Amino acid sequence: MTTMDKTGARIGIDVGGTFTDFVLSDPRNGTLTYYKEPSTPDDPSRALIEGLQSLLDKAGLQASDIATIMHGTTIGLNAIIQRRGATIALVVSRGFRDILEIARSRMPSSFDFHASKEEPLVPRFRIVEIDARLSADGEMTIAPDDAEIDRVAAQIRALNVDAAALMLINGYTAPAIEIDLASRLSVRSGGLAISSAAAIWPEIREYERTLVACLNAYIQPLMHRYFAGLKSGLARDGVVAPILVTASNGGSLSLSSAEDRPVETILSGPASGVMAAARLAEAAGVQSIITFDMGGTSSDIAVASAGSAQLATRTDIGGLPLVLPVVDVSAIGAGGGSIVWVDDYGVLKVGPRSAGAMPGPVSYGRGGTEPAVTDCYLALGYIDPGGFLGGRMRLDGKAAIAALATIGARIGLEGDDAAQRAAEGALAVTTAGMATELYKTLASRGLDPAAFALVPFGGAGPTHANLLAEETGIGRIVIPPAAGTFCALGAAAADLRRDFVRSLRRPLDAQSAEFLQGVFGELSSEGSAWLDREGEQSKQRRYERAADMRYAGQAYELRVQLAEDCTEAVCVAEAFHREHERIYGFRDTGSEIELGTARLAVVGVTAKISEPVIAAGTGTPRRKEQRLLFRKGAWLEAGVYLRSAFGAGDMIRGPAIIEQDDTTTILLPGWTARADAAGNLHLERQRYEA
Repeated sequence: MTTMDKTGARIGIDVGGTFTDFVLSDPRNGTLTYYKEPSTPDDPSRALIEGLQSLLDKAGLQASDIATIMHGTTIGLNAIIQRRGATIALVVSRGFRDILEIARSRMPSSFDFHASKEEPLVPRFRIVEIDARLSADGEMTIAPDDAEIDRVAAQIRALNVDAAALMLINGYTAPAIEIDLASRLSVRSGGLAISSAAAIWPEIREYERTLVACLNAYIQPLMHRYFAGLKSGLARDGVVAPILVTASNGGSLSLSSAEDRPVETILSGPASGVMAAARLAEAAGVQSIITFDMGGTSSDIAVASAGSAQLATRTDIGGLPLVLPVVDVSAIGAGGGSIVWVDDYGVLKVGPRSAGAMPGPVSYGRGGTEPAVTDCYLALGYIDPGGFLGGRMRLDGKAAIAALATIGARIGLEGDDAAQRAAEGALAVTTAGMATELYKTLASRGLDPAAFALVPFGGAGPTHANLLAEETGIGRIVIPPAAGTFCALGAAAADLRRDFVRSLRRPLDAQSAEFLQGVFGELSSEGSAWLDREGEQSKQRRYERAADMRYAGQAYELRVQLAEDCTEAVCVAEAFHREHERIYGFRDTGSEIELGTARLAVVGVTAKISEPVIAAGTGTPRRKEQRLLFRKGAWLEAGVYLRSAFGAGDMIRGPAIIEQDDTTTILLPGWTARADAAGNLHLERQRYEA
């Protein structure tokens, strides 16, 4: 059972490459407690277990006070990117053994003669054919007998694999048949876990559906071991609360569902932060936002409007397409641990290599010898070496400056401020790269950055946000109260959510519109049953309908949201015309519309986290001290303020530095910062610098 005890503490955890973040919400007194623990890449659960105990100590609670743990992880994602997953086999209908090798018959770069295809996730010798297939109408045209199933099971056993996947041609038309075959093969293969493609994602396009099943099988043994170790470790510390895992679609799953379908958790960490930002913006009265998640390894952006994040039905993971619904997050650049270096031609570069948690940036004093973006912040006066992580971790400013001076010498800089000029140059390179990717990402969606507010989070997000806003022309920034642990807060607040799909493939007319409503009804029943199995007894359930459609002759569909009362063909058609016109600038009312896929998201709404309200301020917060800030080749005097000193309505002008335990906010000249009643900081451009 995963029903949340409203009287106990709810804990959100986000395991990142550099830090593991925690947020504890105690509904008994309405408080939030935040904590960051350095990650342990060799065993991610170790940092989680150790950090959880420190979080409880900070909050003055015991393990028995925990009601629910909401956990985001990138373990599956990293395993796919690094190709360190399980050894798996694939079972396919006879004649389709080369489905992964052929893929979409496209090279990654059409104009690069040296480009090579991504290696298939399953080599050909571990792909087994079975005499089984379905027709496009869902009829079993070739049914395997017991002897055939025994033969295939024997081949699987001989391969000595950790898991397997199964895909029958046209299996999406009758998922129950493929699921039953996977179960029979599993029994005869000694209980081997076999992922059915139709069970995970019953949508047309056989290559992508096969790959989803393979990805699920590829990370399933790894995730099983991780979750088992996590449960065991937490139990030793007296933690018996249910564990939920955040999903790529911005929701959450029970641990049981996550173990069965780990492919749905691949992008869980970034998605949680975007969903939290969407809720924050809606509460703060901000209509349209660009989220900016800058952690230790990379920076990501996403778009949200009216309290909802944009979802994508396809993304690429480690060069492989993933067709599950995911929060539409785009990587745009470096993180705080990205290494600053000079290439053979004397050009200053930043990333893509990262110092990670170990050894980390030079200033961490853990053996790192190459400066990173965090070292640049330190050299420019952005962050206090004695106040990092609330003073729990002291940084070595002299080492950072010495390493950056070496970089400066390589690009011809001399003088006492060579390190600072090298650091400022590195941040300019970083910001320009981010801005370029941001422009490209938004332009592909027909969006203008100037029409959005920027919501930064992650340990380095607020530190770098004003630089990015200046570069892109964004005039407003909204910084959450605990931005450095924001993804963990998003995990703690995540609703239960799962997406269901059914391929239709028929022209849109009165008859197919009626059929579509029947499909939505069936998917709603499946979704309700899933919520019941998850233990979610809340009456607050939400069903979000959408359909993929296209004009006849087009190669790909548009995903169109459909209101529950949009049941007639005329209404469905108008919704598609309107979305097509928004994206492409025109509608073609004379063309036939084809229904591709019906989609339904079922959401079990969790209780809202009560976030503290800050007291009214006096107009200006008390200044902690003055610090020199290096900006445009010169030192400026900047006021240093504690984030906790801001009352509602308090405002300051840049240049200024605003410090808190989990991050530091930089306020540039020409900008103001104002706190609202929820503790958000609103940074606004007042004028352009001369």
